[in-house]
Amino acid sequence: MSHKISFKLPNLKRHLYYLLIIVSVLLTSCSDDSPSIPPIIEGTELVDFAFLKVNNPSLSSDIYLNKVENTFKGRVSYSTDIKNLVATYIHNGLKVEVNNVAQEVGTTLNDFKNPVTFIVKTTDGREQNYEVDVTYFTGLPIVYLITDGNAAIDSKDDYREGDIIIEGGRNFIDFDETSMEIRGRGNSTWWLHPKKPYQMKLSNKTEVLGMPKDKKWIFLAEHSDKTLMRNTIAFEMGYLSKLDWTPKSEYAEVFVNNEYSGTYNISQKVEESSNRVDLGDTGYLLEIDQLERLDPDDVYFRTNDFLINIKEPDLEYGSTTFNYVKDLVNEFEIVLKSSDFKNPTSGYAKYIDVDSFIDWYLISEITKNQDSKSFSSIFLNVIPGEKIKMGPLWDFDLAFGNVNYSDATNPTGFWVKEHKWYARLFEDPTFVNKIKSRFAYFKNNQNLILNKMDFYANYLKYAQDENDIKWNTLGNYVWPNPVVYNTYEEEVDHLKTWYTTRMEWLDGAYMDL
Repeated sequence: MSHKISFKLPNLKRHLYYLLIIVSVLLTSCSDDSPSIPPIIEGTELVDFAFLKVNNPSLSSDIYLNKVENTFKGRVSYSTDIKNLVATYIHNGLKVEVNNVAQEVGTTLNDFKNPVTFIVKTTDGREQNYEVDVTYFTGLPIVYLITDGNAAIDSKDDYREGDIIIEGGRNFIDFDETSMEIRGRGNSTWWLHPKKPYQMKLSNKTEVLGMPKDKKWIFLAEHSDKTLMRNTIAFEMGYLSKLDWTPKSEYAEVFVNNEYSGTYNISQKVEESSNRVDLGDTGYLLEIDQLERLDPDDVYFRTNDFLINIKEPDLEYGSTTFNYVKDLVNEFEIVLKSSDFKNPTSGYAKYIDVDSFIDWYLISEITKNQDSKSFSSIFLNVIPGEKIKMGPLWDFDLAFGNVNYSDATNPTGFWVKEHKWYARLFEDPTFVNKIKSRFAYFKNNQNLILNKMDFYANYLKYAQDENDIKWNTLGNYVWPNPVVYNTYEEEVDHLKTWYTTRMEWLDGAYMDL
């Protein structure tokens, strides 16, 4: 696999050549009759920092770093032994030190996983610091998934056993080789795209990439989202909300059986857990779903409007616990459709946590998420004796206009407001006023979200390039993209423009309600 890693700087050999010429001239010009030559004045300059292949067996070519003021920056490929690199450079001081250790050009090994400070010192006590900042591959942590016998991960039903190793890089601790099981997941993302999403299961609850301990982890491929950030930005909105819990996620480069598989968004799974959807011992996690998407062992019930899949706990049809949640949700829907539904005591507010319903709705409406209208990944949760809550958020890769088969493409027009429950809720002026007030909060945070988009675009600047080298998505149609751009920067600009236009339209539309 080839990588776009090259650095054009002044040629180190040329500088060495000029230095030798100067020394030669000075030596040959010396004679008894010649005037005395002033002593060479030491300085604190450090120039032409490089890693040469001749001194570094893990390199495939020489790497020259760019100098900006007193910082040298560059990149090395994932095959480079970044913890054991020998640097070559020119300086005009007495000596160079790193962590009080004298350096020998072309000989001394250093660990460049984190920035390293080189100090040029002179005889008379002057010194200058230079930071050497080397990006390892894309700067993201690297996850190695190795299945037993290098078996393909080709099933959504059957786990493959194997091991996981994580090189945490600068921001995360390393993850020593640990046994795991892994299988495919998803629906359209599994069947239609070559880059596959996965679910990984560990033997014990374990912290992964700084996220709270648990067993199951989701590897989101983000193949149709060329910005790689739509899910992440929706989660960022969730962190601003009143929802009880929103998944955490972290980007990483993933290798499956030593083959690069691209940039993944590794996320907490939507499930009951003290570190996730905390439902205690008696709560329910529910999902509005579709019959054709259910597994054979799924347990579900119907209301007049929806099919409700009971994700947790495991129940039997007709059991007391099954009947409790079935009757509760149906009773809420019946009251919602009744003539007295606005009554603050006996109407819909008796059954639902209105704040969670509002925040889930607004994030889904702002992003105009394709699936949030009625199709799937619409989660609810409830603890017996408490009100029904909406959430958590999930599955936003087809949000922010990233779909070509519905009106969700366009940044104008309501979408989730037409969800059957929400359409009825919007008939209550009290609910509408709460929506208007809460939307103002998200509108006030619009610049924060735009800044997050800029942050992640910069964070992924190398990753998106390597991912595109692997999967060749930029400039090509990937289902269900409504637009195709040739560069990552254009994809990000489109996302930002779509979001800004959407917020402006909603601001006016809510004012008119």
